[in-house]
Amino acid sequence: MGFGDLRSATGLRLLNDFLADKSYIEGYVPSQADIAVFEAVSTPPPADLFHALRWYNHIKSYEKQQASLPGVKKTLGKYGPADVEDSTGATTDSKDDDDIDLFGSDEEEENEESKRLREERLAQYESKKSKKPTLIAKSSILLDVKPWDDETDMAKLEECVRSIQADGLVWGSSKLVPVGYGIKKLQIQCVVEDDKVGTDMLEERITAFEDYVQSMDVAAFNKI
Repeated sequence: MGFGDLRSATGLRLLNDFLADKSYIEGYVPSQADIAVFEAVSTPPPADLFHALRWYNHIKSYEKQQASLPGVKKTLGKYGPADVEDSTGATTDSKDDDDIDLFGSDEEEENEESKRLREERLAQYESKKSKKPTLIAKSSILLDVKPWDDETDMAKLEECVRSIQADGLVWGSSKLVPVGYGIKKLQIQCVVEDDKVGTDMLEERITAFEDYVQSMDVAAFNKI
């Protein structure tokens, strides 16, 4: 996997395509993965690669907080699309699966010992494959929740929103954003498992608090 040379036009295009449906290199918050790729890019991507440019400017805003971001910085070749060969440099580390010889000896006649070893290695390989976790599709959603007027208790409104609990739903950070005439809306982030929680369900549950909530809109939606 990898982006290749991120100082080349090809590498930047791969980065742009990779970020078309993602906010960050890994996960849904800035991490050391973003810093590793950011340092390799070195200069802002051109304006036509707007996904990469948007990500670059966002990560640049964390310049003074780089050391405090979560995660462990890995080599550049560990990030990016899986179907692209890493051209940033060879590595001497080998995957566990690469240590398994699926074909055994090249001798014309296999003795009993070589057959036994080959069968053990095949069984080990199949066991590792079967234990790999199933990928769960998730999305990061930014919601705008609007009150009725400037007298609405926004602390109570947020408390109502966060009281909504469901399997596959995790609430994140929030803030109040002015919309005019002294009215502020609640902007709140959540992460959902796509198969379990949808925006329709969120809207139905949130607008049910009709004493506080006038409406709910999806401000941003990104696949993780």
